Amino acid sequence: MSHAMNQSLTAEDLFSEMKRMPAVERTRFFSLLTGNAFRDDDFSHEQVFGHLQQEPFSAWEAAEYLEVSVPTLRRYVQSGKLVPSHVVGRNQMFSAQTLRAFKRTRN
Repeated sequence: MSHAMNQSLTAEDLFSEMKRMPAVERTRFFSLLTGNAFRDDDFSHEQVFGHLQQEPFSAWEAAEYLEVSVPTLRRYVQSGKLVPSHVVGRNQMFSAQTLRAFKRTRN
């Protein structure tokens, strides 16, 4: 590298150096990085996604979670099979708990 030993490497410097690396070496670098860099960061699902349990899903997100189309989701709501947690304007919002329970009953 072209940096003096006492000068710290910035992210931009590293990126510039990596762009000059052959593709095979970049691939090896990322394999090393993913295999070693985060080994001690063993986070649970709850630690990473726990805050989302209270966040409501939009109709589009709910449909995606349930793996159905938005019109199918709307039919579930119209038939009373699925109840939105609340409505914001014309937008129906769904709680994660409700969607999870509904998905379990369908599977």
